[in-house]
Amino acid sequence: MLLAILLFVGLAVAAYFYWLGNRGYESTDDANIDGRAISIAPQVSGNVVSLDVNDNQFVHKGDPLIHIDNRQYVIDRELAEAQLATAKGQLAGFRYAAEVAHKNFPAQLDVAKAQLAAAQAALFKAQADYKRQQALPAQATSQQDVDDATAALRQAEAQVSQAQAQVEQAQPVPQRIGQAEAEVTQYGGQVAQAQARLDQALLNLSYTVVTAPQDGWITKRNVEVGNYVTPGEQIFSIVSPQIWVTANFKESQLRWMRPGQSVTISVDAYPELNLKGHVDSIQRGTGSKFTAFPPENATGNFVKIVQRVPVKIDIDSGLDPQRPMPLGLSVEPRVKVQ
Repeated sequence: MLLAILLFVGLAVAAYFYWLGNRGYESTDDANIDGRAISIAPQVSGNVVSLDVNDNQFVHKGDPLIHIDNRQYVIDRELAEAQLATAKGQLAGFRYAAEVAHKNFPAQLDVAKAQLAAAQAALFKAQADYKRQQALPAQATSQQDVDDATAALRQAEAQVSQAQAQVEQAQPVPQRIGQAEAEVTQYGGQVAQAQARLDQALLNLSYTVVTAPQDGWITKRNVEVGNYVTPGEQIFSIVSPQIWVTANFKESQLRWMRPGQSVTISVDAYPELNLKGHVDSIQRGTGSKFTAFPPENATGNFVKIVQRVPVKIDIDSGLDPQRPMPLGLSVEPRVKVQ
């Protein structure tokens, strides 16, 4: 009986100290190392002529990863450059024509008006000569003089009509200048289109070298030299150096949990590591809410299931640079909530 009592007291004391050491903490084994894995895909198609990285290699932002055969894209660039040069030459010609139009068309109108004035003066003289011949008695003139005066009058009238037609032809000066300027605008647009095609060709040529968008480790390499790649085809993933812990706590564990609370983290792969961190944020939604087929509790029979909520925990200290932390490693965080 004495031994039983002592055993019971010992168990009670151990349970009390266990409760005392664990009160004010929340922990879960449903947690893992998380981070950003960026998918790398080419933006142009072609054969891979150079592979510049290996599996699990660390790369820096801007480092080349693969080279795609660029011969077709070089041709496209040269063709675009030639088209741009042609368009610029045509535009320069129409600009010169527009400058000439601003000077020539008003001058042509002035010349036509002057010619009309001269023709009208000649007509006035011819009319006067004709009237004098008609007023003279038959003995004072000859039929030839009368015929000459009549022919001169008709010729002067024809010259006046011709000069008036030339004035009407030269009259729409603003419209003719506007047409010349419209041609300049039209070919200016063609130059802009040619420049855009050149810019696109240069951009496509730059895409033949696929570079790393940020620092990280190469993972899931899915390309070899000689492969034909297409836009959007995933050929690498890059895992960034920034990692954190995603812990899925039960909803009943969130009552006192707040951002900023301290966390101790044990890693299954490295039991000797003692990671320290803090609660960064609590996801605004349970894990089941963001599945491909979220539950519809309003239909059928309802069975209450304890939900889990992802909590992001930033790691502040304790990481060993010599020990890799692959994404998905199992960890167990312990959050001090009180």
